[in-house]
Amino acid sequence: MSAARHRAFHWRAFPSRLSTRLLAAFLVPTLLFLAVTGSAVYHLARSLLEEELGTSLSNIAAATASQVHGERMLTIDPGDDVDGTRTWRSLVRTLEGVRDASGVRRVFAVDVHGRVRVDVGGGLPVGAEVPELARDKLELARVFSGQHAASQVLFTGSDGRLYKTGYAPISHGGQVVGAVGVEGSAAFFGPLQRLSRTFTIMGAGALAALAIIALLTARGLSRPLRRLMDSALRIGRGDLTTPVPAEPTLEIGVLARELEVMRGALESRDRQLKMMLAGVAHEVRNPLGGISLFSGLLQEDLKAGAYAEAQEHVTRIQRESAFLQRIVEDFLAFAREQPVTRAPVEAPALLSIVCELSSADASARDITLEVEATPAVLEADGSLLTAAVLNLVKNAVQASPDGGRVRILGSEQDGGYAIRVHDAGGGVPTSEHERIFEPFFTTREKGTGLGLPLARKIARAHGGELHLASSPGDTTFTLTLPLKSTALSRPR
Repeated sequence: MSAARHRAFHWRAFPSRLSTRLLAAFLVPTLLFLAVTGSAVYHLARSLLEEELGTSLSNIAAATASQVHGERMLTIDPGDDVDGTRTWRSLVRTLEGVRDASGVRRVFAVDVHGRVRVDVGGGLPVGAEVPELARDKLELARVFSGQHAASQVLFTGSDGRLYKTGYAPISHGGQVVGAVGVEGSAAFFGPLQRLSRTFTIMGAGALAALAIIALLTARGLSRPLRRLMDSALRIGRGDLTTPVPAEPTLEIGVLARELEVMRGALESRDRQLKMMLAGVAHEVRNPLGGISLFSGLLQEDLKAGAYAEAQEHVTRIQRESAFLQRIVEDFLAFAREQPVTRAPVEAPALLSIVCELSSADASARDITLEVEATPAVLEADGSLLTAAVLNLVKNAVQASPDGGRVRILGSEQDGGYAIRVHDAGGGVPTSEHERIFEPFFTTREKGTGLGLPLARKIARAHGGELHLASSPGDTTFTLTLPLKSTALSRPR
């Protein structure tokens, strides 16, 4: 896969991944919460309703058992239901009254052996065993010990509905002789199941709404991120001129601003590099042409035996080589990102060193150097600052007329320290006041055009600035720097 297709693939895949993650972040916890909460509420409600139904049925059974005469119940024998004996009919009427009044499905009375004496609603004959009693053995054991009880499980009747049985003991002479069983329908399961379905539907609706919110949120986030991605890809492809659009969202807006700052820095660096490369190519061409020309003449003079002329060509070649070396050194000094190592520097001592380094050039043209500096401590890189001021002084010496004067002044100004270099040369035209700080711009034949840009670069690296004020006969370069106390408070 090519790099472009690979980037395009990631560009398309990014929003879907963000949407998936947001959907998961929104929906998974909600789904778990709804599932756990719904299940817990359902089972709690079912348990409470089952318990309430069992209590109600066992109470009905207890009320019914209080109306049953235990001794008479035991006189009912198999066949009495066929013959319709008075005792059997009386008990049937009692149990039917309970069934009709309470709305239960079935009411029956059994002896301690589990054989039917009367079964209203179940249809079992007298003397038959009730099959359901085998399911509720534990409950019947409690009932025959004199307690109320209800079946622990629901069972499905022939009509497909769920039912539960409540039991109560029948006593005679202080002894349990049988039990009454009451079967009631668990009708509450219908509304409970409808409530469960309603809860499920509402949960599904809530999940759908959250899914829509998650998708809209993902789309709202992916658009500005996609724009930032496009900007980053443009910068990666070398397009440094298209600005990064601003974004209204706080966090993404900060990222966009920082990306725009990076783009501007890269664009400036790229433009500066191109300009420097073009300047180097232009400046190097002249000395190389001179070296080539003079080396050819040198070869001809050596063949002809003209050694005096040959020596002159050697001198010219050396001069051109020195100029070429100076171009390379100035270029490297300007292009190199030199770290500023700050340390306390005495301003008068620094200016005295610059004066000594410039004295040879000044003496060659009978130019007087004057230094006046008020005491101050600068927080600066001594070697870099010396190079910057030395460039200013050398320019002033070259611009001054023979026998002139260059003044180097240092004094506090506006909470900082100002170093001024004055000369009485022809001055700099107003149209060139800013251009002279551009790399490789020079008005001298043998100038590299890097001295002043390097001096300004060093000044700004120290938190200061370099300015020019010029008129015919009066030119001043002013390099401002923070004093030690001010510099220490600045972030490095």
